[in-house]
Amino acid sequence: MDKLILAGGAPLAGEVAISGAKNAALPILCASLLTAEPLQLTNLPHLNDISTMLRLLAQMGVEVTLDGPSGLVLDAKGLNNPLAPYDLVKTMRASILVLGPLVARCGEARVSLPGGCAIGARPVDQHIKGLQAMGAEVTVEAGYVHAKAKRLKGARICTDMVTVTGTENLMMAAVLADGETIIDNAARAPEVVDLANCLVSMGAQISGAGTDVIRIRGVERLSGAQHRIMPDRIETGTYLCAAAATGGEVRLTQTSAAYLDAVVDKLMDAGCDVVTERDAIRLKAPQRLKAVSLRTAPYPAFPTDMQAQFMAINAVADGVATIRETIFENRFMHANELMRLGADIQIEGSNAIVRGVARLEGATVMATDLRASASLVIAGLVAQGETTIDRIYHLDRGYERIEEKLAKLGARVRRAH
Repeated sequence: MDKLILAGGAPLAGEVAISGAKNAALPILCASLLTAEPLQLTNLPHLNDISTMLRLLAQMGVEVTLDGPSGLVLDAKGLNNPLAPYDLVKTMRASILVLGPLVARCGEARVSLPGGCAIGARPVDQHIKGLQAMGAEVTVEAGYVHAKAKRLKGARICTDMVTVTGTENLMMAAVLADGETIIDNAARAPEVVDLANCLVSMGAQISGAGTDVIRIRGVERLSGAQHRIMPDRIETGTYLCAAAATGGEVRLTQTSAAYLDAVVDKLMDAGCDVVTERDAIRLKAPQRLKAVSLRTAPYPAFPTDMQAQFMAINAVADGVATIRETIFENRFMHANELMRLGADIQIEGSNAIVRGVARLEGATVMATDLRASASLVIAGLVAQGETTIDRIYHLDRGYERIEEKLAKLGARVRRAH
């Protein structure tokens, strides 16, 4: 099993390009199921989750053709097996995103209940409730969601909670439904907007994406299209945090601060100088960061996917910070690993109190989930001596060529088997 070995103490400096967004790419790959014509995608990141999704689509009968270094063409005219089996679904929660498109196009789907990161319950009941409102018969048996409908019907759906994958699944189901669907309490995340833009380019009629009320008027069929995946805002935020923690100065290209207001505000509160360009962001860190408290909440508030990275920078900042996690109940597992490096963190329910220390010391730590891994990388870049991070397969699910990109910024990092 691969591990990452970091020698800390060097400030990050230089320029690196940000990859396409994993969390936008996964639903957009599933959108290919909605049409019998080719969907051409560019700016796809090379990640384990993307490879898993492509294997899942291929076994359903989707033809996948590589098209340049970060592009591919998906052709679902031969779609003949509306089944998502457990062995492909178990490693990735996003596989539930095939449910809506399959019911909409095939009239039936059998999708295994998903696995993925161990960061608490992320139930699929909102997806099921929405499909039932649109007239689907849904049963859960032997670990599989089985949904059937001759043709889905437009409905008004109000989700009990803000759910990004739920919003995406129901939006994809609704584009081929009979009549108008209104999704109330919809997720406003940029990845939802990116999916909506792709669906509109395929001929869907969608308004309100990016607000909490999305309206979809169903059409008879969708056509093929071309679409470029948006930049990864969480990868962007992670590299900004790494530069901030190490006292560095970086320029990140092929990205935008437009989706990162809450993160950029906190970095500026911590004392960083942040300059945004049209498709790049520059950050210059102070001699020592100031501690910043934060509370996670659905977009456009502070993202839960950046909480662990800010715990790492607060670990070496001046002062005391309180981090409140409101999205997932099991998302402080990185705290114990950061403490192995010398961080001073106290967990009280859904709050973490982080007291900044003068220095961290290298040690062997273990990644527990995707964003926890990123926090350990940031801490390892700061710590004196050598840090070894085990189980980095989590990291490879969400960060493309992380050791190459960090090395380009001057980090002393290598992968070992």
